[in-house]
Amino acid sequence: MINGDSFLSQVYTATTKTLLPKEKLTHIKAHPLTLEWAFGIDHTLPVFSLQDLHDQLVILYAGSHVGIIYNHTSNSQHLLQGHCSPISCLCVSEDRRWLVTADKGPGCMVIIWDSYSGIPVRTLFDCHLDRGVVSMALSRDAKHVVTLGAEEIQCVCIWDWTNDLKEPLWVTELCPDHGFQRYIIFNPNDDTELLSSSVSQVLFYKRTKTSLEYIAPELHDKTFRKAVGSLSQSVFHWKGPQALTATSAGNLVLWDMVRGFAPSRTLVREAIKLIPLQKEPITVLTRTDRCLVTGDTAGQIKCYDENIKLLGCYREFGLDAITSISFSKECVPKTPQGYQKEGTVEVKPFIDRNVLVSTVTSTVVHINTQDGVAQTLLREHCKPLHAVTCHPKQAVVAMGSHSGILKLWDYNSKVTISSRVFDTEKQIQCIAFDPQGFHLAVGFASGAVHVLDACTLQSDAEECFSYSQHCITHITFSSDSQYLATADAGKAVMVFHLQTNNGLQHWNYVGRHHSHYKPIKDLLFGVYLDSTRPRLLSLGMDRRLVEYDLDNSKENNLLILSSEQIEQSAVPTCMTWYPPLTTEHFLLTASDQFKMKLFNSTTKMCRKTLLGPTYGSPVEKIVMLPMSKEHDTSSYYLAYITNNKVGLQIMPIDGNPYKSNALICHPTGVSALACSYDGRFVFTAGGSDSTVFSWEICLNALEATAALGGKDLLPYYTLLEGGREGEFYREMEDYFYYCQLRNQGIDTMENRQVSTLIPLTEVPFVMRALGFFTTEQELEDMKNEVKFSRYAETGRYVTDIDLEEFIKLYINHRPACISKDEQLIKTFQVLCDCHELGEPVLQRDKLLELLQARGEHLTEDEVAECFTTLLGLRSKEQRPDLETNTCEEQALETVIPEEISMETFTSHILGFPSYSKSSAPE
Repeated sequence: MINGDSFLSQVYTATTKTLLPKEKLTHIKAHPLTLEWAFGIDHTLPVFSLQDLHDQLVILYAGSHVGIIYNHTSNSQHLLQGHCSPISCLCVSEDRRWLVTADKGPGCMVIIWDSYSGIPVRTLFDCHLDRGVVSMALSRDAKHVVTLGAEEIQCVCIWDWTNDLKEPLWVTELCPDHGFQRYIIFNPNDDTELLSSSVSQVLFYKRTKTSLEYIAPELHDKTFRKAVGSLSQSVFHWKGPQALTATSAGNLVLWDMVRGFAPSRTLVREAIKLIPLQKEPITVLTRTDRCLVTGDTAGQIKCYDENIKLLGCYREFGLDAITSISFSKECVPKTPQGYQKEGTVEVKPFIDRNVLVSTVTSTVVHINTQDGVAQTLLREHCKPLHAVTCHPKQAVVAMGSHSGILKLWDYNSKVTISSRVFDTEKQIQCIAFDPQGFHLAVGFASGAVHVLDACTLQSDAEECFSYSQHCITHITFSSDSQYLATADAGKAVMVFHLQTNNGLQHWNYVGRHHSHYKPIKDLLFGVYLDSTRPRLLSLGMDRRLVEYDLDNSKENNLLILSSEQIEQSAVPTCMTWYPPLTTEHFLLTASDQFKMKLFNSTTKMCRKTLLGPTYGSPVEKIVMLPMSKEHDTSSYYLAYITNNKVGLQIMPIDGNPYKSNALICHPTGVSALACSYDGRFVFTAGGSDSTVFSWEICLNALEATAALGGKDLLPYYTLLEGGREGEFYREMEDYFYYCQLRNQGIDTMENRQVSTLIPLTEVPFVMRALGFFTTEQELEDMKNEVKFSRYAETGRYVTDIDLEEFIKLYINHRPACISKDEQLIKTFQVLCDCHELGEPVLQRDKLLELLQARGEHLTEDEVAECFTTLLGLRSKEQRPDLETNTCEEQALETVIPEEISMETFTSHILGFPSYSKSSAPE
């Protein structure tokens, strides 16, 4: 329609029935992950009625960065996907044909959708580049959309979205003295007039052919000599130029046109009257036909005529504070049953349309004004939701939030199976089913742990534990369902044991151990090799992997079996058991440096370091997908989440970037991940956005994506600067073959033995020549990785490496994204003391002491050699011996000042460009 190809347009041919559910046809999905359902609603945004016929009830609302068209009649959703940031506002045209969504984030977008087909027909990019859109509205003819920016100096822009112009037709900047404007509307009687409001100021706009101007009439408590209250929403009166604004004091402010005091005596707006309506704060003010309708914090809906005379009130539905009111597009047929006798208290409002109400507790209610019956359409979580888990044997997903609501959903039929509200503990932080599906453990922010029946969600008093005062962050069962373990924000692990006495099972508290000195990132049960005995591991930000002695732990005495430091500089983020792809049993971990590591499950030796997914932020949680019946039984896949994305990874992990895929799932942060028992879906919880998304998995699409990346070394060449034909690769090749000459002797006259291999001992020299300066521990990990690569199969060590394996080794071990310069500067700032002038300085003696005593220790000779090389104090011909080192140590005292500033450290010692505060990393 917009492009003129009406006869081909799906928008042009769409009807109100286009989005109705059709018979599901088997078709090939194009994406590895497809958003299939959205659980949750943003209660701060309005809910709109799209269709309210006898056979269909369709509404529009938002959840996180997704617009949701929900057909309550058929229990189906159509998801409007296009935003990368949370939706901040949405509106609909009067005929409900056009929907508009906008966000507040980098690269803000405004998208206009066709509600009949669900297709986006126009996107406005970078409307308010700095902060995004805080409010918007459509004109009555739906041709123009006005956006109110969230910038420090706010802008109001009016766009004609039906043409191809990339700039707004009218723009005006607002004075910050008027307060932060949060609400804007068109005058339905005159599209050239608009109104916006903050909590203290209403602005009236008038557009001409060339400009958009506004006035800010005075309004405060002295205007009417009584408390006005904070301003909420406004409407234009359907008769004449008047406008009304609702306040938190239960008043209506009446605005009208009056003669100005200027010589031209132009007409201006003024607040001419304050109308007290009620004691409760008014949160919503809207109009329909010839009625004014208000909603308040007491859950009341009141209807007034043109003279602000009360016609009726809905107060019997027990609603919470109302956040939005919407009316059906179609008028309700008038019948005698729709009216009440005059003079009674319960007179129904004179509204000819059905009413859709949303409340602050994420409840959406539909009111049939003909018979006065209210129907609850949605009742979702209204506070942060961090807990989600899947039943191990059924199509059930459980989710719990800080509002104390725990729900079980059948994710096939999309119906609630059961729910429970916790009035005492309330803040649910994490949940887990046991492997048999009999128990559901719930961890609360208060430190309490409840073990519930997985069907009824009820528990005995004996199975409600309060042994910790800190928030429970992780909770998990052993594979035999006999042990339950939790980790809390107090950096401690608790264990419970299921015991049977007289035929009755009950959970006993084993103990709590403060096993880490930094927050615990993951908690994992497993089994010992060639045994079914459970083992328990915890992983912390202190870089320690702790294993617990479950066999010898007794009541109130949880013992530690071992504690290993598994990282030097990286901070581990999560772990899981590696699938049986090799004869060796591995533990897989991820870190904040975009690396994944394989550790021998028995010796804890690092056996392999691999480049993990690099999608903006490190992997935060990983889950191995259950074996799929549709694929080869030898195929394994892994699901993961980063800060705001969800992705899939093909196993085995080998550093190939094309074997991984990810997309934005929750822009404000994803807090939990769960996988269905059949491997068809993954579920993500958004934490602060109070939503859970269901993602359908298509492994064929994932495999196809990986195949497009190429075979063998082709995917790895793309990670090298310049690729296979670039200068860096040729340099790597030259260094590699030079090592062969060096190993056979540079000055030898004997015949050379040409080979594709170099000794393992040469790997550190090639790495340094390529600019990758490793620590001794990193070198040891590299050598072990190559040395033991075939030991489990052949029983022999590998002592050399070819170029292809070396390229993989280099790509997997080198830093993924971190700049070494910034890392050094940041480290220097951490070690510094504050100078009298406020500048960070590091004492020379302290620096030399740290280099010799912390981390990988350096001797005095090694420290002197490093600094003399950096400072250029040694000529190329000098050889390091005792005498020269002594001289160098004395020279250091004269060259390096006693107090080392950032400028001295970066420019003089390291030779970086001149340091400035503006270039310092945050």
